[in-house]
Amino acid sequence: MATAISREFRLQMDGYGLTTAEIHYHLPDYPSLLQLYVWQDYDLAPGFPELRDFLVFWERELAGALHSVRVAHHRLIRPSEWRAVDGIIAIH
Repeated sequence: MATAISREFRLQMDGYGLTTAEIHYHLPDYPSLLQLYVWQDYDLAPGFPELRDFLVFWERELAGALHSVRVAHHRLIRPSEWRAVDGIIAIH
């Protein structure tokens, strides 16, 4: 029986890392106030195409004007973390 590989694992193997963005925006009815929205997804640094697509959607569809975006990114799986194994150890 084949096991399904999760989308997140496949993305990590393709070089994507977990990206978190703090998006500060002006409230439409109270432009002097800032609100915070946290966005998180797997994305490719340093270009961040997924985040850029989301921000384009935001500017096109949402009323709150963007103030600033702060990004944190971490590749969870790196090639150096994988190594070949010579054998199999059975544990009862």
